[in-house]
Amino acid sequence: MDRKIVIIGSGIAGMSSAIYLKRAGLDVLIIEKDVPGGQLNKTNIVENYPGYTSINGSDLALNIYNQVQNLGVEYLYDEVIDIKENNKQFTIKTKNKEITSKYLIIATGRAPRKLNLDNEDRLIGKGISYCALCDGNLYKNKNVAVIGGGNSAVEDAIYLSKICNKVTLIHRKNNLRAETKLVEDIKKINNIEILYNTNVIKYITKDDKIHKLELNDNRKIEVDGVFIAIGYEPICSMIDVKNDNNYIIVDSKMHTSINNAYAIGDAIKKEVYQLITASNEGVIAAVDIIKKEN
Repeated sequence: MDRKIVIIGSGIAGMSSAIYLKRAGLDVLIIEKDVPGGQLNKTNIVENYPGYTSINGSDLALNIYNQVQNLGVEYLYDEVIDIKENNKQFTIKTKNKEITSKYLIIATGRAPRKLNLDNEDRLIGKGISYCALCDGNLYKNKNVAVIGGGNSAVEDAIYLSKICNKVTLIHRKNNLRAETKLVEDIKKINNIEILYNTNVIKYITKDDKIHKLELNDNRKIEVDGVFIAIGYEPICSMIDVKNDNNYIIVDSKMHTSINNAYAIGDAIKKEVYQLITASNEGVIAAVDIIKKEN
């Protein structure tokens, strides 16, 4: 299976690249192991993307996906497990296929970071979640905790406060790191309690489900669900490129350390991780390839 260009990942960065490449008449394949849209599908409300005063993240993802589909971009739903470069050609191995391409765009994004406490993996789906939008309705009128202090954690807590009886936001520092408006908003919500300078040190179970959280000050709080929002780790282990703490290093044209291999979106080392910057990076990589091919 040969393609001119392969994009790995179908978040906003990967889809933006695909739009520009396909409009330029180039042969492009997107490989996606999950659902098009990436982290957008786990975002409740987007209020900082140009053209929309407010839009649900999954709706924005669907809008972009429909645009990509209307252009006739081909999708392969599979997981990439290895990438090799040899003789100016990439060999991309998925679980089910082997694909070759001249150009490669890595748009694999990031995965949620874990607390790595005992039994955490076993309790996923049994009280532990990394996606409030996906699983929040499972805890309607119940008590939940959100762990973290950045934008994602605060957004999750605000969203859950509309569904759940009580939300406890647990943050290890003495002030929230979220945007000022989000911090102002969360402090106005009566059924959210914020615990500062606090860490979860143990999951306590009952009937093989989360029952309580043990905190570093010896308190135990009773919860039905825990939503972990403490950041992300880049997904890029399938290719050996120059990186910084696993984030791929790119230049101003999104080139990696391998010729004709680009990286965009949340998998790269950069200052700002936002939808609009990810889309911009996708366009920059696409335009560079278009120039090479013309």
